[in-house]
Amino acid sequence: MTLAQTINGRLRSVPAWPIYIAGLTYAVWLVWQGASGALGVDGVKMLEYRVGKAGLQLLLLGLLITPLRKFTGISLIRFRRTVGLLAFGYIVLHLSIWLTLDLQLRWGEIWADIRKRPYITIGMLAFLAMIPLAVTSNNLSVRRLGAAAWQRLHLLTYPAAALGTLHYVMLNKTWAKQPVFYVSVLIVLLALRLWWARGRVLPPSTRTPSTGAVRGYMPPID
Repeated sequence: MTLAQTINGRLRSVPAWPIYIAGLTYAVWLVWQGASGALGVDGVKMLEYRVGKAGLQLLLLGLLITPLRKFTGISLIRFRRTVGLLAFGYIVLHLSIWLTLDLQLRWGEIWADIRKRPYITIGMLAFLAMIPLAVTSNNLSVRRLGAAAWQRLHLLTYPAAALGTLHYVMLNKTWAKQPVFYVSVLIVLLALRLWWARGRVLPPSTRTPSTGAVRGYMPPID
């Protein structure tokens, strides 16, 4: 038995609910820090930033699960839905802090910021792309839509991640180490997705005569 098989065997008995508890605990801790002044003078802005950053990290982490399985054999697929829903929850919290604590529901100013500030416009587009993902992250939606349609819909994860990363870079306004790191991770993930998608649609001339197998083909992304 390989190391990956051993790890996968042990993970089968691990439920998803502790991940929700961990995610909720971290969110509560961040809010408590903001309320107690531990995040600095502008605690609201820092809380908004930290929560949004956590959401982006979870979104990219969810996209890393399939490459991890393909390259190492370690499968965290059963936790991907949990990670995705946590990512959406953090983004909702990020947006809520901006609307209520930062701009205090001044809707005229809110709409003006969305229209005139590109990084906010891009952030809102990322949020809108995540809504159908969160709404359909359940078994009932898979049955109603069909597996193929459901998988096509959930390709929205990639533009959502791209827009979210761009929002983060523009918010930082500099190419510091962390923005460069997140952009690099995103580029690698998108490149892998395109590579696997290309293998899925290779023309018949690339198949071997005897077996029909695709030369250099890797299984399509989940």
